[in-house]
Amino acid sequence: MHTDRTSTTRFSVPVDAALRAAGWQPGRWDIKQAEIWADALREHTSSAGHRHAVFPAAVEAWAEFGGLSISPVGPGRQIAPAALHLDPLRGLHMARTLGDLGRALDTEVSPLGTETGTEALLAIDSEGRVYVLDHTGDWYLGPDIDQALATLVSGLEPVRLTAG
Repeated sequence: MHTDRTSTTRFSVPVDAALRAAGWQPGRWDIKQAEIWADALREHTSSAGHRHAVFPAAVEAWAEFGGLSISPVGPGRQIAPAALHLDPLRGLHMARTLGDLGRALDTEVSPLGTETGTEALLAIDSEGRVYVLDHTGDWYLGPDIDQALATLVSGLEPVRLTAG
């Protein structure tokens, strides 16, 4: 019997605990703050003319998880768990990088936040898939925000995106 899930949550117990400690709860939905972030990203243009994509999957992720600073406790399963700060404006000056990733993946990509300490950039695409971009490359975290948070907080090894 699989015991690391409870009937009251969509996350495993350790992930749920880390999210709740950060201030998340089921039903959390701050659409007003999400719209403020969306407006700020839409209004930003880099010096080279790059702009951010804003789409429903990103706004929904920001409304539910935006503003949280998540600090996992304990060892990770495969790698060290990642502490996160979910604030899309941490990626404000990464419009070109996110645009390049979006073109490579044939989708649009928007910022979600950063890994605390490494400043690796978390991003979400228009289908809701989540990625992390760091100095070692671009990584796929999961098909949706829930799986991505589980991967990061549980210390699961992400999948490296390969060029080609």
